[in-house]
Amino acid sequence: MAGMAERLEAMVEELTDMAIDALRRASSGDPDSAETGEALAQERRILKARRALERSIAALGEGTAAGREPLDDGAA
Repeated sequence: MAGMAERLEAMVEELTDMAIDALRRASSGDPDSAETGEALAQERRILKARRALERSIAALGEGTAAGREPLDDGAA
């Protein structure tokens, strides 16, 4: 499970970079342009995906807090 969480964390970092790039594109142009609106919409979608990954990481970490062993789902 830890390996999966690490891969998801790498995806979160990548999405964060993509969101920052979208905001840069949005802030560098005409605020009323279609390109700016598209960049802002893309940034919102990226952040939504990022939050979903963060929830997945938290779900994978459940059961490991307070010294408890991770649950064995039998998949190994």
